[in-house]
Amino acid sequence: MGTIVRGSGFAVGEHLVKNEALANVCETSDQWIRERSGIEQRYYVKDGTTTSDLGARAGKLAMEQAGISPSEIDYVVFATMTPDYQFPGCGVLVQSKLGLGNVPSLDIRQQCTGFIYGLQVADALLRAGQAKRLLLIGAEVHSGYMPWRDFGMVFGTTSARPTAEEYAFNTRFRDRTVLFGDAAGAVVLERSDDPERGLLSVSLHSDGSFAEKLYVPSGFAWRPYVSESMVREGRHIPEMDGRSVFRMAVTKMPEIVREILAKNGRTLDDVKLLIAHQANLRINEAVQKSLGLPDDRVYNNIQKFGNTTAATIPIAYDECRRAGRIAPGDLVCFVGLGAGFHWGAALLRE
Repeated sequence: MGTIVRGSGFAVGEHLVKNEALANVCETSDQWIRERSGIEQRYYVKDGTTTSDLGARAGKLAMEQAGISPSEIDYVVFATMTPDYQFPGCGVLVQSKLGLGNVPSLDIRQQCTGFIYGLQVADALLRAGQAKRLLLIGAEVHSGYMPWRDFGMVFGTTSARPTAEEYAFNTRFRDRTVLFGDAAGAVVLERSDDPERGLLSVSLHSDGSFAEKLYVPSGFAWRPYVSESMVREGRHIPEMDGRSVFRMAVTKMPEIVREILAKNGRTLDDVKLLIAHQANLRINEAVQKSLGLPDDRVYNNIQKFGNTTAATIPIAYDECRRAGRIAPGDLVCFVGLGAGFHWGAALLRE
């Protein structure tokens, strides 16, 4: 018996934001962003749309593809680093928005590897009989981290422009803010009697000694956990040592792909498609080169969506399923690394 994907779906923010639009609020350009990240555009939500809203939209599409009703879902696992509120988490909010009834909802915080960690959690719940059919969601509204005061300046809905002081402040964070988008991806998981299909294995690692290489320098390590001075200093915005993240990603991601394949008696030749977390196209190109995989056996969509953290892998997976890039019997490998540092890989037989 194995855990199989019954359905998948994804949703994005309502506003398409091309690279050129970000030049309205900080010192950047389409060329500057493409050269460093490969990103061409991303989506931001409209005012009032939350992470749980996007998660609910993606979950609804996954249930529709699976051909099931909300009453058939008996557990929710929600991965995000941008919840609607400090508490409660988004899982219970999605449970309510989708009308799932009083089923358990679990929130996990593994950032860019949230979906892979979520697969392991979901598989364990299904194997233990704690759930029969589970909704796993990865969703983010990163635009809440953006420092500019008026999103109309990037949406093209206002003629306002930042002051010189605001422009300089925004530019301080451009190496991070240009990377992120708002989106959600979801899968419906269930147990199957087919021994040839399903989730074969998940391998995970963490190293907390790198925690401050990628983190938000505010929170409950301080009293109060957010203050006016913190906001003025930009400490509500993620801080990143880009070189350390790049170095870890291009080292650990190929390592764990080889690790999980060896653990399962398989080789890279057996993998039909590698779907990596979409943090930076240059990272994924380096991982692809390290593994020696041709272009037709990797999939990247960061160009269209930017980095959507816990949502990147399920979005790419759904696109590949719907486009026929994955067929029954194909072996798919998911891999990612993110803040923590956490990194992991999963093998799925479609």
